Amino acid sequence: MKRSGLPLVVEPDELQAALGDEQILVIDLSQAQFYQQSHIPGAAHTDYVRVIAAKPPVMGLLPDAAQLNALFSSLGLTATTHVVAYDNEGGGRASRLLWTLEVAGHSSYSLLNGGFNAWRNENYPTETRPAATIAKPYTTHLQNKEAIADKQYILAHLNAADTCLVDCRSPAEYAGQDLRARRGGHIPGAVNIEWSRALDPQHHMRLKPKEELAALYRQAGITADKQVIVYCQTHHRSALSYIVLKSLGYDVRGYPGSWSEWGNDPDTPIEC
Repeated sequence: MKRSGLPLVVEPDELQAALGDEQILVIDLSQAQFYQQSHIPGAAHTDYVRVIAAKPPVMGLLPDAAQLNALFSSLGLTATTHVVAYDNEGGGRASRLLWTLEVAGHSSYSLLNGGFNAWRNENYPTETRPAATIAKPYTTHLQNKEAIADKQYILAHLNAADTCLVDCRSPAEYAGQDLRARRGGHIPGAVNIEWSRALDPQHHMRLKPKEELAALYRQAGITADKQVIVYCQTHHRSALSYIVLKSLGYDVRGYPGSWSEWGNDPDTPIEC
């Protein structure tokens, strides 16, 4: 149970009831112009570029501790803060922040189900005034390495019977038809489950019911007795899949850099 009592995936009505709790920090990862137009009352804003690092052509890398300490401190994060993150694009940006918090050893967090799409379309209160955040010193040592699968880790587990890979990109990217790196295709043995298949557009981009999500992965051979590694192009889309699998009780790791690293390395094995 989280200190706030909020679940990993929180509904808008649950968040509304918790607004005003000093231990809850709501973070909006929508683009700045959308935040300025309307956001959840009291929500702080951060640009997505502050959550990631890049060494072109490899994008979506994990920032170093100094960059994350600056980000978390500017948002007023403390060791006892429960973070609720959202965006207006399906949850990938918000989920990437939450995965980063997990890596940093800060496990008290929630994803707003449906993000701002659900919040706004179901007439929950909004405001335009930017939140007044108070910076507080925050220090992370990125101690939770068990949330990460880097290239070396994946290479070492390619043929492991207790490990499986989920490619969260589109079928065209997976097949190498949509080329976004020097090489196309996918990591050998990876199963393609596009990240957006977890979303229900008929219910304001909420996640589908747990029973449907569990069946989606189970039918693809992704079972809870295995460790799962998720990736996409930059671990943006796959960050949502990370949260989904975590909510289903899976042992899951995310691959920062993802295909922008693997597909641009001439020495990594691929399948098409």
